Parts: sequence; C-alpha cells; structure tokens
Amino acid sequence: MQTMSSVENGVARNDYERELKAHWDAKTADEINLLLGAEDGLYHHHYAVGDFDRSVLTAPAESREERILRELHRMESDQVSLLTNALGDLPAGARGMDAGSGRGGTSFMTAEKFGCRMDGVNFCTHQVEFARSVAQKHGWDEKVDFHVANMVATPFPDRSFDFVVSNETTMYVDLDELFGEIRRVLRPGGRYVATTWCRNDAVDGRSDASARIDEHYVCRMHKRSTYFEALAANGLVPYRVTRHTEEAIPYWELRRQSALRTGVEEPFLEGYRERSLDYLLIAAERI
Repeated sequence: MQTMSSVENGVARNDYERELKAHWDAKTADEINLLLGAEDGLYHHHYAVGDFDRSVLTAPAESREERILRELHRMESDQVSLLTNALGDLPAGARGMDAGSGRGGTSFMTAEKFGCRMDGVNFCTHQVEFARSVAQKHGWDEKVDFHVANMVATPFPDRSFDFVVSNETTMYVDLDELFGEIRRVLRPGGRYVATTWCRNDAVDGRSDASARIDEHYVCRMHKRSTYFEALAANGLVPYRVTRHTEEAIPYWELRRQSALRTGVEEPFLEGYRERSLDYLLIAAERI
C-alpha cells in the first residue's frame, strides 16, 4: 500500500492540476455527498439518470428533505449500473481501475457486482484516505484499494487491467493523455467504459451553461466530438455509445428541491434542456 507522503507532491504536474487539486483538497466538508452515503457506505461524486419518485415532493415538511436525499442517493447508486452493464461479462479474477475514484462508491459497487479486484486512483488525498477507511469498515478492503495518483499518469505497469471505468471524471483531464494512459494499462481486448457530461458541439460550441459549470467545478468540459477523436487516436474502439441527456434532467430537478442544493443545478438543467450539453455513456475496447 502506498504512503500518502511519498506520492502526494508529485501528482499535480502543472498550474491547472495544482489549482484543481487545491479545489478538491479544500472540500473536506462536502455536506451533500457525505450525508447521502452515510447509511450504506456508498459515497458518490457523480450524478444520475432516470426519473425519481414524485411522491417525495409532496411529503410532509418534517420528512420531505430526508426523502429527497434518500431518493437522490438511490438514483446515484443506480447510475453505476450504466457502467457495469456496459462492461458485459468479465472473466473470473478480472482486475479493474476506477479513474478518478472519489470516495469509492463506483469502485465498491463494481467489485461487488463482478467479484473482481478494483484499484481506484485519485489525487485528492483526503478522499483516498476516506475511501480506504470505508473499505476497512465494511470489509471491502480485500477486493478494493485506493491510490493517491494522477489518472493520466498512474503507477501501474503496462497491461495491468482487464477494464477501466471513469464515472464523470473526464472533464478534468486532457482526453488524449487520459486515453493514452488507459490504453497503456489495459490488456489487449480490455474494455473502457465512461459516463460523462460534455458540450454538444453540434448545437453550441461553448454555451453559457457549460461555462458556469466549468467555473463551479474548476473543470474543462470537452466537446462531444473530442471524445471520439481521442479514442480513435489511442486505439480505443467504441462498441457502445448511448445518449442519456433527457434522462439526466430529473436528477437535477429533484436536487434543486433540496436544502443542500449548491447552485449548479440551474446551469445543468439549462444546458440539458437546450441540448448544448449531452450526457453520454461510451464503451470501447483496446485494440
């Protein structure tokens, strides 16, 4: 297991990465994510697709917020099935990497579904420490470990993994660099599955909604076309691409009703409704 001090200083390699790392390092009291995962240990740093139980909006005042939060958590956990279903069948003893693993929710759920080994990489030290503590608490640490590392420059040898997933993390990196690293660590025929929001450049190259989201998260949202250009350039061939833009709207409609809303709900709703943003699942194989 890595020691934090041995790698922490080297994971942010340029001014943008240092700014981004400082942003996430400062978010130790991330109230909405910490509350949502407290009951089952599945802490997510991603959103959701699909509809919500409309009865939560008419619940009595004393229980309404609790029901909204439970429904948001259900939706976020269900979203992981987009990734795991697209992976298909995995061989016994498969090993996977979670690129940008947050507090571990996607890694834990993937390991549970497939009985596989998972390695999460994340350059936010306190999130890695948190995810490791959750793994130990629930007895998941035999299958899942987390590493302080930059997902575009991981510490793993070539061809270490049967699959890689990234759950709403690609907007923080250069896609050509990320997909080159994913190709390096995947075995031939290995699979990469991503969910992501992106700019729909068939509609609008740079909408106001996308700019406001970038500012909120210190991210650099990519054009939809850039994903497929970078995949092709790095020997990753898509076998499934699905658009879930309309399905992404209800989550934000519900989160807007929570007392823990953060203000980013409106630009997501605006972007999805005007179609300047898309929500995609992309699954590819390494040739």
